[in-house]
Amino acid sequence: MAAQRPLLPRSTPAASGISSRSIAALIDRLEARSVECHSLMVVRHGHVVAEGWWAPYSAERPHLLYSLTKSFTSVAVGLAIADGLLSPDDRVVDVLPDHVPADLSEQGRRLTVHHLLSMTCGHGTDSLAEAWRLEPGDLVKGFLRVPFAQAEGTRHTYDNSTTFILARMVERVTGRGLPELLDERLFTPMGIDHAEWDRVASGAAFGFHGLHLTTEAVAAFGELLLRGGLWGDRRLVSREWVELATRRHIDTLPFEDGSGNADYLCGYGYQFWMSRHGYHGDGSFGQQCVVVPSHDLVVVVTGAHRQAQTVFDAMWECLMPGMDRAESAGDDEILADRLRRLSLAPVPGSAVPERAVKARLGASAGDSALPDGTTVIVDPVDGGWLLRFGSFLDVEVGHGEWRESSPLGRPVVAAGAWQGGTFVAELYVITTPHRVRLVVDADAGTAVATWNIVPLTGPSLAVHLWSPLMTRPDVA
Repeated sequence: MAAQRPLLPRSTPAASGISSRSIAALIDRLEARSVECHSLMVVRHGHVVAEGWWAPYSAERPHLLYSLTKSFTSVAVGLAIADGLLSPDDRVVDVLPDHVPADLSEQGRRLTVHHLLSMTCGHGTDSLAEAWRLEPGDLVKGFLRVPFAQAEGTRHTYDNSTTFILARMVERVTGRGLPELLDERLFTPMGIDHAEWDRVASGAAFGFHGLHLTTEAVAAFGELLLRGGLWGDRRLVSREWVELATRRHIDTLPFEDGSGNADYLCGYGYQFWMSRHGYHGDGSFGQQCVVVPSHDLVVVVTGAHRQAQTVFDAMWECLMPGMDRAESAGDDEILADRLRRLSLAPVPGSAVPERAVKARLGASAGDSALPDGTTVIVDPVDGGWLLRFGSFLDVEVGHGEWRESSPLGRPVVAAGAWQGGTFVAELYVITTPHRVRLVVDADAGTAVATWNIVPLTGPSLAVHLWSPLMTRPDVA
């Protein structure tokens, strides 16, 4: 892929007053705790001072942000408010009257933009699944039909539906789709030309999930927030909105499992989490944009793990002590060399035997990426393999190297090897945190294909490889 034009200037840790050893210590901690990272970018005083991608992930690849998308939707709401088209006190029933159930409760009629942004509508748990069950063709109406457990404005409950509704409200008052609005008002002026969105059956962007951006684009977003909505000398977002969205509006509560996640107990803003230092946008499985105004610092991490608090602990305990403690240029080069060589572990094994194998896939596991009974063929080709899954999916696999193919329009990067009589391949859905591990028992003629982490939009591999992305084609 062609290199994209840099969005942010580059510098070194030493020149920006940050210890390169503290950044190395951060990476050491994450590796010691087996936190799978895909990228890391540290921005100090407006300059990228450290950046790295764990191969096969790379700088030019957009990465699925999951709920970090919500913070971008918040900015879209801010744009509509600055234009005088919406206000925090506007009610859902007034902006989207055609989505109101006939028997709507009085509490449902009182819900405002503020309640949606702060996730204080009164549902006891995330309403998304129940709302879509009640109204597969109208999530707004389904959301309003889900019973309320508390009075609005009194308690924070993380609720994906709220952001979906905000996206639809912005679209209604602006007359623009959420992706088109953000392209015009935010991404294009910043030089971001690669934003991709997952969509539902109607073609609408989720709003609460589904934005794909490069690591640098996310870092640039963090820098925009840090500068109060300014990009260079151009105001893209009002300072008032940035300040309003990134301050605490409601206390947050411990997770249902009782875990003490300190950086999720500091309060919630308008689709931003407050942190022990600054604030952050946060997405499932390790997608984080952390803004620390007190140190003029932005840190972006992407990955595939369930250890978000471990990442925050590493930032505060390893990285933060290095602020205003610059090391030598030699230490900077040692760090830069390490960052250039980052890689996820390759599949161990050999390229032999060079023989074709046919197997039948068993999908008894709940995390299977392919249907039960799918025919799997492993064909040796050009020092690697061609995998054939039934008649609908062919994937190229390298040995000792990553090979890319786009069987259904979306890229897959794969590598594999023989381990005795077993063929093993890792298939990275490279613009997401997810990959599929294929294990073929050549002697038994059986195979399994399981996700490292099952995508939140479902286990079907094919759905996540279609282009354009429509990861919930079953709901509107």
